[in-house]
Amino acid sequence: MARPDPHSVTDDAQPTTRHFEWDAAVDFASKRLTATVTLHFKEATKSPTPLDLDARALEVSEVSDLSGAALKWEALPVDAILGTPLRVHVPEGATGVRISYRTGPDASALQWLEPSQTHGGKQPYLFSQCQAIHARSVLPCQDTPARRVSYRASLSVPAGLVAVMAAAPVRSESKDGRTTFHFEMPQVIPPYLLAFAVGDLASKDLSPRSRVWCEPGLLASAAWEFEGVERHLAAAEALFGPYDWERFDLLVMPPSFPYGGMENPRLTFLTPTLLAGDRSMVNVVAHELAHSWTGNLVTNINAEHFWLNEGFTVFAERRILEALEGHEMAEMHAALGRNDLDESVARFEKAGTPELTKLRTKLAGIDPDEAFSVVPYEKGYLLLRALETAAGRANFDALLKSWLGKHRFGAVNTDDFIAHCEKTAPGLLAKVNALKWIDEPGIPADAPRAKSARLDSVKALTGTLPDAAAVSTWTAIEWQLFLEWSPRTLAADQLAALDARFHFSTAKNTEVHVAWLLLALQCGSDAVLPQVDAFLGRVGRMKYLKPLFTALHGRPSTAARAKELFAKNGARLHPIARQVIAGLLAK
Repeated sequence: MARPDPHSVTDDAQPTTRHFEWDAAVDFASKRLTATVTLHFKEATKSPTPLDLDARALEVSEVSDLSGAALKWEALPVDAILGTPLRVHVPEGATGVRISYRTGPDASALQWLEPSQTHGGKQPYLFSQCQAIHARSVLPCQDTPARRVSYRASLSVPAGLVAVMAAAPVRSESKDGRTTFHFEMPQVIPPYLLAFAVGDLASKDLSPRSRVWCEPGLLASAAWEFEGVERHLAAAEALFGPYDWERFDLLVMPPSFPYGGMENPRLTFLTPTLLAGDRSMVNVVAHELAHSWTGNLVTNINAEHFWLNEGFTVFAERRILEALEGHEMAEMHAALGRNDLDESVARFEKAGTPELTKLRTKLAGIDPDEAFSVVPYEKGYLLLRALETAAGRANFDALLKSWLGKHRFGAVNTDDFIAHCEKTAPGLLAKVNALKWIDEPGIPADAPRAKSARLDSVKALTGTLPDAAAVSTWTAIEWQLFLEWSPRTLAADQLAALDARFHFSTAKNTEVHVAWLLLALQCGSDAVLPQVDAFLGRVGRMKYLKPLFTALHGRPSTAARAKELFAKNGARLHPIARQVIAGLLAK
């Protein structure tokens, strides 16, 4: 028996799922999916065998083989992280199993929104978020990136609502007050990329291979914001090769969506906080698009090697941004990333868990949502940037393309990358002491630093009240850096003067607005508390929730306020965000 993933009961000695068929009916009243999943094995079983499937709070009613013959099954002991796995006793010669079940009303992957929680206010909304290990709360499966699968699916929803999925739409039909939407995903994906949404949705084409979906009232602004998506696609293909997923559609989510974006193939999910009105936050689109190669095409085998997804994707994202917006813009994004990385490393060290700042981690017994941080993103990026500098860009580009080509539609670990580097560029890893990056905590002293004239101009004015004329050409990213680098010792009158001159309190760019709120809170200001209250009452993106709740919780005068705000707004957050913030406030 060998389990390739500490967060899954998937066993290498048991049958491997190659494809599944999933048929689900959506019931907003009970907040449940009633579903049947048919798992098809890679090959017929040669002898009777158990099949352990990941499951969380699923109510199983029937299990059979593909001929309809009932199979014995039982729920395994509940595990706080893994859930309640399902064991099916599979006979010799079986080519698959069929399972009928209902999801629990508190399925960790699903968020059910009342009409009042949507933009239109008239229809309910449902969406999924399966990364890292939440697909098991939607269907019993081998919920590990080590098991890539294709699938066919159908979603039955109340008439008047639209279902979309990160898959190719096939057809739909209506009957008895319901509409059933059919989908197919021909490429093999890791289970965490299963994704769907149901609501009052409309769409507009952005290019022959891309369209944006969202609630009708947001469609015009979303289509304008992401109008240049084809430029991103063309730049990415020039760097990394052909786009293998046919379409790159976008779905703008409700405000409770817990992430900036989720790279679900064919239908990327995006936070509405990107709708700044000036296209200043479309770098998130570049990041999710980059995942089409780094993450979706070549996937980390489990969460202990997450940097192979995210470090590579940040590197690819910044190469796309450099191609589209120039070297200095990419460098400013790198500087922001370094700010986040330094803060994250300091936080883990303070918490006594510096081992979580390694790139190759040991996560047995640790929930991947709790271990989640920017470390694999930004430390991984810095390692790849160091390798690029040591090898030369042309040589490193060739190495990266050969890596993607060799492991296309596969799952990999850190040793695979080390072996690939040693074969294609002998000695390169040693030049940058790569094993120190990979297996030791913290940031190496010789880590690359972002450099640009625009960065220098921001640093020169940090801590001052700049003359408006001197910063008239600054973009949102310069203002974000200015605020993040500002000393946390500014007096109330200095903060007031900054806001009066530059209007951070009403900034439409959410990154700038949150950077301002954090600066004011960390300087001890109470003037922004009403703004913080309002923000936490409408936005569910964890990138903003975690630092704001941390800042409130860390001040004796506002610690009780943090708990009151969570009690007031927690129910409208996605289950993943709710769990993370509850854990933060319990410390």
